Amino acid sequence: MATLKGQNLRVITYIGSSYVCIAGATNATITLTNNTDDAATKDDVGMAAKPVTASKSWQVQVDSMDVSDTAAMLTAIKNKTPFVLIWDETSPTDNQTRLFQTFARQGSAYLTDASFTFNDREISTKSITFTGTSEVTAADGSAQTTAYQPISYTRGQFVRLFLSSDNTTAPSKVISYARQLTLHVSLSVENVTTKDTTGEWQIMEPTALNYDITSNSLVRSGDSITSTVQGQVLNDIESIYASGTPVKWKIANVSGDNNRTASSTIVSGSVVVTQLQLNTPNKANAEYTTQMSGYGEYTVAA
Repeated sequence: MATLKGQNLRVITYIGSSYVCIAGATNATITLTNNTDDAATKDDVGMAAKPVTASKSWQVQVDSMDVSDTAAMLTAIKNKTPFVLIWDETSPTDNQTRLFQTFARQGSAYLTDASFTFNDREISTKSITFTGTSEVTAADGSAQTTAYQPISYTRGQFVRLFLSSDNTTAPSKVISYARQLTLHVSLSVENVTTKDTTGEWQIMEPTALNYDITSNSLVRSGDSITSTVQGQVLNDIESIYASGTPVKWKIANVSGDNNRTASSTIVSGSVVVTQLQLNTPNKANAEYTTQMSGYGEYTVAA
């Protein structure tokens, strides 16, 4: 018996009009859960529990490089789009073509959590979680996969966060000396299984959308920023934090020698600065971390 290698087991999603592997994946975890109740009573002798299955649920979590489907993922979680997920073995020639194995399974799910991270001089990454909406069944043997074309991966230093000074002015102030930027989006789901539901699988429906942004930057003293876009300094961030009011933001691709000139916008919206942390370790760089909570909906660029 040959041992199955991890790269040949892929998570396949239905996006648009075809089934495709989640591109650039580095890890995938599929979790099937029996949710149990303890059925032990006063009539039992001893202390041992007696778990019984009350319901079943499942999740799929995938880590991958940030590629061309970022806009599709952000749009899907915002629009509460149901996905069809399949996990199956794939051909070792390209690791993206389904082999329709007997153990292949599929189910309907919502994209409930997505984190997009842009680190300095590193490949940008995303981590996404799907939550099943109903049962898991044997995979549809008629589904076809379409392999992604070669992908140009995004480097983190070419994606930056821009802020405004209020909630009416367009964001134009880039966070200066940034080292790390993460956009995290979560879709809350609620169990709506009732007495009318047949079977043990939980039925989940979306309830609320939340997002937050985290930015980590160096603290620099006495530097003059000579760029077409004025860098946001700690005092400006502190003023925004002190005001407690929303400001406009955008995450955009950047260009220019200093990587501070905004080009195409990826996603934008409004945030409230909820936490400002200044870290000053001994004999190491002083850094400040800004945490921002989304205010209203975000807009994904076309």
